[in-house]
Amino acid sequence: MFTLILLSLIYAGFKVVPYMVNEYEFQDGIQEIARYASAMRQDTGKVREAVLKEAQKDDVPISTEDIKVEGTSGNYQISADYSVTVDLKVYQWTLNFHPSVSNKALF
Repeated sequence: MFTLILLSLIYAGFKVVPYMVNEYEFQDGIQEIARYASAMRQDTGKVREAVLKEAQKDDVPISTEDIKVEGTSGNYQISADYSVTVDLKVYQWTLNFHPSVSNKALF
């Protein structure tokens, strides 16, 4: 019984960990986008496009409607909400992610 539980945990880990890594990479990417946007004083439309490209690069299933960008005077707040369903053969597990970053202008 212990072996069955251990194998099922390992199986679940192999199915879930790639989505967690993608979310971490996406979070890191949008933090970099927020820093660059603050330094270059970009408009929110360009920032939203950059976030969408980052999501595609990191295999994050997100659309433009899921991305929220607020930018005033070089202060940017970027957030996104998305869900991923993991098929574990006996259970459908929905992982909800809510990455968000903010960056203040230097001056």
